[in-house]
Amino acid sequence: MPSNATGFRRLLIAAAAGLAACALGAGSAAAQTYGIATMQPGTLSHTSASAIAKVLKEKGGLNVLVQPTAGETTLIPMVDRGEADLGIANIFELENAKKSNPDLRLIGSLHSLRGAFWVRKDTTMKTIADLKGKRVVLGFSAMRTIDPMVKAILATGGLTEADVKPVLVPNVVRGADDFSNGAADMFFFAFGAAKVREIDATVGGIRALEIPQSGMAAAKKILANGYLSPAKPGPFFVGVDHPMDVYTWDNMIFTNAKVKDDVVYKMIDTLEKNNADLVAVAPALREFSAANLYKSYDIPYHPAALKYFKDHNIAVKAVQ
Repeated sequence: MPSNATGFRRLLIAAAAGLAACALGAGSAAAQTYGIATMQPGTLSHTSASAIAKVLKEKGGLNVLVQPTAGETTLIPMVDRGEADLGIANIFELENAKKSNPDLRLIGSLHSLRGAFWVRKDTTMKTIADLKGKRVVLGFSAMRTIDPMVKAILATGGLTEADVKPVLVPNVVRGADDFSNGAADMFFFAFGAAKVREIDATVGGIRALEIPQSGMAAAKKILANGYLSPAKPGPFFVGVDHPMDVYTWDNMIFTNAKVKDDVVYKMIDTLEKNNADLVAVAPALREFSAANLYKSYDIPYHPAALKYFKDHNIAVKAVQ
């Protein structure tokens, strides 16, 4: 049997340990970590996520860490389940996932993504309609949202897959490689990707095919949320040899219904007030603003985002 003195000392030690545990618990709560799920390093979304995490931590005092994943089909359910607090994905992926991920909540549109059909510069093809009878990359078995996008762009030229010779590919990289080695007459990719510059150098020059505004009604029957935006010759718009409209869709930042209102509100406010710091890390975020966040998409917005928009008189914008 321990003496009274020994027992008293043990009680003091236990009490001290309990106090220490409480203190550590309080510190952990004060330094809560928020995850932002994104695609792999090297992608535009990962760069954007890195800029957002840096600004929220340094300017907003929020400990935000980037969580790279295998891709958008992986990260969207993670955010829905609360395994990550934020996510970045394109609007087409989110539209596909909304029924099976009911807790997703939009914060808004981060910036636009733009893509094109490219052909060799020395061909006579200049518009989408010129692809009739040509070998066109389709399928995209590993990137399910790309196939309807390609079909939507074909529709702008009055074409369907029956009007072309399909070259089935798993992803956009394989499509670009098939174009480069002569197995396809065009390829689809997003502007700004290193692969586009690589193909341009490999084949001696590429040209982006022009999309007519008159064809967008047909395209929207396939993908309602695609639109056209202006592009002009420059280092970013490889293959654009004169001002033209290019196919465009939105890259979104989103959360889930369980993330607290004050946290989401503070995130938006911090990003809005520190845009220059975002752009320093991710130039694509030069388009970011609180006013551009709020667009008319058929996915619920987080209540705190709606409150921010109301407090700052930001009206919802139609998707063009």
